[in-house]
Amino acid sequence: MTRIVLTVIALTGVAATAVTLRAVSRAPAPVAAPSRAEAEVRDRDIAFYRARVERDPVGARDRAQLAGLYLDRARDGGDNADLVRAEETARGSLANRRAHNGKALAVLVNSLLAQHRYPEALTAARDLAALEPDARSVRALLAEIQMELGQYDSARATFASLASWTRDLAVAPRLARWLELEGRNQDAHRILVQARDNALKLPGLPAEQAAWFELRVGDIALRNGRLEEAGKAFHAGLAAHPEDYRLLAAMARLAAVRHQWQAAITWGERAIARHLDPATLGLLGDAYAALGDSAKAEECYRVLEVSLGGQTGPFHRAWSLALLDHDRHLPELLRKAEDEIAVRRDVYGWDLLAWALHKAGRDAEAAAAMHRALALGTRDATLFYHAAMIEHALGHRAMARRRLEQAIGVNPYWHPSQPADALAALEAP
Repeated sequence: MTRIVLTVIALTGVAATAVTLRAVSRAPAPVAAPSRAEAEVRDRDIAFYRARVERDPVGARDRAQLAGLYLDRARDGGDNADLVRAEETARGSLANRRAHNGKALAVLVNSLLAQHRYPEALTAARDLAALEPDARSVRALLAEIQMELGQYDSARATFASLASWTRDLAVAPRLARWLELEGRNQDAHRILVQARDNALKLPGLPAEQAAWFELRVGDIALRNGRLEEAGKAFHAGLAAHPEDYRLLAAMARLAAVRHQWQAAITWGERAIARHLDPATLGLLGDAYAALGDSAKAEECYRVLEVSLGGQTGPFHRAWSLALLDHDRHLPELLRKAEDEIAVRRDVYGWDLLAWALHKAGRDAEAAAAMHRALALGTRDATLFYHAAMIEHALGHRAMARRRLEQAIGVNPYWHPSQPADALAALEAP
């Protein structure tokens, strides 16, 4: 791990899980050096269009093309600066020509969405839908933003208009996520597998896109306790795009829930070398703690804290959950969750607020927020675990056990230590 000089303190190790894991994760095997051909071509194209834009201050088409290239690079490397460049360049293109400029408007919507600036993205998406009312991809994008904002009645209506288009690759992943929020996990899984298989048949599919489809299949498999399937999908994605930081982080998560701590560290360090991801930092800390290395564990947690202060863009939920799970920055994170829910009233916003309230000892309020988080029928083990711990804190032992059974029923491997911790808490006198 790249050494970061920080003050370190001792940390106790995490508890071992009570769930027996029969499957054994493969340790990180050497992979072929990543093909840089696509990235090099893209960088040359960026330089080419940037030069054209500089020579033509009133042009729109070249700016739209350049904005799209910045967005592609941001998706590949996770660099927020490229998202900002994509947004600014798309706005420049639209300022020069609004009419017949759907490409720039689409890039603007997607760059705002990737920055989690959902209200602005919704406004731009409505403009795009007015410009291209018959485009299924645009309706799917609008539905996704409505879903992220918790505007579920609107999202339901928009997705209903797309229900027969499960083979459309612009529709299927978004529709699958909606079905998962509604608790239809098997239907969501089926649609994602079908979309992945159809995408891989396309001639000339970019490696980054092939990896993304494998990631989506692996993620939903992992969220539903299908560890072998998840591993196969993640490995297939890495075969297409060997240094994809999202897949490297996914392999770290998979190794961690199998308690293969050294493998989790190896995968996780490769991931954060490419992109600083809060969940992966927290996982690395847990892996080092499980191996008894409290100094390195604390270093990871401290980097996570420092990263929270230096994050760019809007509120990042992944940072918050990772820190809440380690009981850090509780007052600050509760304030952020309260501010966030005023704008983005979705399932996971209510869950984050409930968990922050629970950590603050305000469990009656946490239970009310958790009720909102579960109202759509989402079957997510983490949601059920949070609900179980809140009910337990309120002394509702029967309901707490029921919620924990729901969590285990969905995915007994949702976290390396939380299943055992929850069982221990509920069995204590």
